[in-house]
Amino acid sequence: MSTINFKKNILITGGAGFIGSHVIRRFVKNYPNYHIFNLDALTYAGNLANLKDIENKANYSFIKGDIVDAKFVNELFAKHQFDGIIHLAAESHVDRSISNPTQFVMTNVVGAVNLLNAAKNLKNPDFRFFHVSTDEVYGELGETGYFKEDDRYDPHSPYSASKASSDHFVRAYHDTYGLDIVISNCSNNYGSHQFPEKLIPLAINNIKNNKAVPIYGDGLNVRDWLWVEDHARAIETIYFKGKKGETYNIGGHNEWTNLDLIHLLCDLMDEKLNRSLGTSKKLITFVKDRAGHDVRYAINANKIKKELGWVPSLQFQEGLSKTIDWYLENEEWTKEVINDDYSDYYKKII
Repeated sequence: MSTINFKKNILITGGAGFIGSHVIRRFVKNYPNYHIFNLDALTYAGNLANLKDIENKANYSFIKGDIVDAKFVNELFAKHQFDGIIHLAAESHVDRSISNPTQFVMTNVVGAVNLLNAAKNLKNPDFRFFHVSTDEVYGELGETGYFKEDDRYDPHSPYSASKASSDHFVRAYHDTYGLDIVISNCSNNYGSHQFPEKLIPLAINNIKNNKAVPIYGDGLNVRDWLWVEDHARAIETIYFKGKKGETYNIGGHNEWTNLDLIHLLCDLMDEKLNRSLGTSKKLITFVKDRAGHDVRYAINANKIKKELGWVPSLQFQEGLSKTIDWYLENEEWTKEVINDDYSDYYKKII
């Protein structure tokens, strides 16, 4: 590896996770002259099984480490003299943030500040810090309207509060130290390699095994769904073309209530598993609503379309069908990520 002269060293944090693995794969394949470093702590939702297809690529290196460890982060930056970072590493599950908010503060806030300090200390005027965030920082919408980049922040869960805080720190380092930063706020992602505690992979796994499919409250909460491959392409676009100091909202233009989504998924699963139509819907179980559960999110993605030319490529039904196919065809992956080390929380929801 040391004999190859790469044009740039790019660090991607959280690259063994769901979204991160798709971003890693895209950069490794599209930029063979860039050395792509994957920094991941390999907590419950991160797994190197997500990257088996590129693990031996000459321009890819994995580093195990925790961004909460400031000494480790500083030494890593000094050693590799990164030219840029795409920061995806985060605690991201709202339910977990309710039961353990401190962990979210440490990873999502302290970890981000550690990375910002290390980037600042490089004193590289061309260094780009890309912070990947969420639409949940904006709070919730009524029946109409869309989140815009300049909307006031109004987070309602420990998770969204921690991400909102990290967003503010990233902007502060731009305003105070002149660091070249860009931020993206995206809607709900779906696709392959997602840890099966989130709604879609959990439902697929449970339906396949004839287990209950839990839906919070009345199931009428609305989310905008973004195919993860489209998100990875948007991240690539913003990293190279985004304007310094700007924020870009990334949305899928696919609003669904949780109940309608699960009904569609059940019908697709019945078709793919050769079951009678309506069989999977019998597994739907309504459970007590989550605390602070926002009613509706929806993204206005006009800015990234107008300025950078990005638009989503798939409508939801096509993307959901592709996603189901992947999970049904990759049962070994599911067995590998669901192992003896998964948490008591995960055991409970499955």
